Amino acid sequence: MTSKPIRAIVVGGTGYTGAELVRLVLGHPSLELVSIVGNTTAGQAVADVLPSLRGIVEGAVQPFDPDAIAKQADVAFCALPHAASAEAVSALRQRGQKVFDLSADFRFEDLSVYEAWYGKHPVPERLSEAVYGLVELHRDELRDADLIAVPGCYPTASTLALAPLVKNGLIRTDGIAVDAKSGVSGAGRGVSSATHFPETGEGVRAYKAGTHRHAPEIEQELSRLSGVPVKIAFVPHLLPMTRGILATCYAQPAGSSVTVAGCIEAARALYVGSPSVHVLDEGQHPDTLWVRGSNRVHVGYAQDRNSGMIIAMSAIDNLVKGASGQAIQCLNVRFGLDEGAGLQAPAQWP
Repeated sequence: MTSKPIRAIVVGGTGYTGAELVRLVLGHPSLELVSIVGNTTAGQAVADVLPSLRGIVEGAVQPFDPDAIAKQADVAFCALPHAASAEAVSALRQRGQKVFDLSADFRFEDLSVYEAWYGKHPVPERLSEAVYGLVELHRDELRDADLIAVPGCYPTASTLALAPLVKNGLIRTDGIAVDAKSGVSGAGRGVSSATHFPETGEGVRAYKAGTHRHAPEIEQELSRLSGVPVKIAFVPHLLPMTRGILATCYAQPAGSSVTVAGCIEAARALYVGSPSVHVLDEGQHPDTLWVRGSNRVHVGYAQDRNSGMIIAMSAIDNLVKGASGQAIQCLNVRFGLDEGAGLQAPAQWP
């Protein structure tokens, strides 16, 4: 006897992250796409807003109506901007809806940290019910969660590279630096001179150096693993490509006995059984092309011959494992499905 599909609605489904969610929902063996919800695009034909869905999804983009969503769907994915998402999520939770939120609004345990980086929180009373959705580190907590805060793209790449080292005391927790590079889709679908092709196509630049609000999210997870407060230096860069994140993290080894082989062993032990994380052999370095379009994470380790510093690297697709694919992975765990369901496709290579 075939079980009923899980009915899903994507709120904010016409941006890059939302469109990727729609694509993954449509290809998932246990999910049924009920509708796509938008704001400024409500009432327009889905095929006009998302031409990639022409001939696949009929009808119009729907306005946000929490009562209708609660009646029609079993779960809601929210791919809305920060702050705006919090109010939509709260409205859905008031109606008993299970929500996977892709904004930063429910990622922080400490309200003061959120408000220091994002401003006043619209519904702070709901922070305590959220579970951080980095599956590889919070798998057990996700099984009973009804509000899941899907991590940011930079924190996903950076934390997965560093977590095995911090958890096993292989690196010092002071002086960690993260150099991360992302494709321009991470900036969203809105028009901006900063992501305009003539201004990004032939160069690479750092932005928000030392002030990017994904840094405290990484610090929260590393602090939880280490048991002591961890502060990092974080510098993101914009690359002239559409998708992908490469995070290169630097840290001092905790002692002279720390080796690359030991780092690899620790990572493989932490991620054993994961359908997404693959730890590379010594001498191999991650490449964003190897994971493009997939929910895969490639993690690798090296040691600088001169300084002795440990170098932890990871590559992800920022729209899949860095956002929408991670949300699907969270759903799989929450509903007791195979963790890799709907996410098994290999990377689009070349």
